[in-house]
Amino acid sequence: MNRKEIIMTISSVSNTGYSSYTNYTGSSAAESPAQVGIDERQTAQANGYSVGSVNITSAQSMLNVADGAMSGITNYLQSIRELAVQASNDLLSDSDKQHIQDQIEQYKQGITDITANTSYNTKNLLDGSNENFQIATDGNGNATEVTTSNTTLESLGIADFDVTGDFDLSVIDQAIEQVSTSRASSGAQSNALSYAQDYADYNASTLKAQADDEKLNELIEEAQKRKREQALESYRIQMQKNKIRDAQTATTNLFS
Repeated sequence: MNRKEIIMTISSVSNTGYSSYTNYTGSSAAESPAQVGIDERQTAQANGYSVGSVNITSAQSMLNVADGAMSGITNYLQSIRELAVQASNDLLSDSDKQHIQDQIEQYKQGITDITANTSYNTKNLLDGSNENFQIATDGNGNATEVTTSNTTLESLGIADFDVTGDFDLSVIDQAIEQVSTSRASSGAQSNALSYAQDYADYNASTLKAQADDEKLNELIEEAQKRKREQALESYRIQMQKNKIRDAQTATTNLFS
């Protein structure tokens, strides 16, 4: 029986003097305690997966914020490297190298500002104070860990980078590689969260569909029960009418 036929069946019962059940949305008080418990557990699980999906969306947004910030840090590091290569020219004077270092210091300050100001819901993401986050993915206590990176100058190893004296260009290369690896990790985590979200959404929709099917089955059973009761009541009334008619006929024959 499809949904349209179900509604027609229930409506037909309503039109014969019984209450309409088309607005039924919850567990009936007439259900067994066990069935009510099952329905409530299914609803709780479905809601838990829905909330888990919302949590995952927040985690992905957080990773996107961190990745955007690290993209800016990479740009600063690339600029620092270009200046360092320029400073490697022995034809430059000490004054020239100092000007280059001044520009490098500005870029380092830019990295520091990004690191200090990158946050999500008041949680700092790149200064090393909050590197691990537990994300609840369903209502059963399951969670996945999301990690962010430390992009302070100290963590990148460039706090004391100075081209006015002896310096090692590989220090900047290592910093660039460190940020690149962190961005790759964020991308991998975001992909994993997408799979987890698909799983949560599927389970939520499946559990809700099962609950809806059970409610529809209850509606069908209730409608059929009331139709049977109506038929029995009609039969009882007709039998009473037949008895009255037979009694009247017998009385008439007695006095005729």
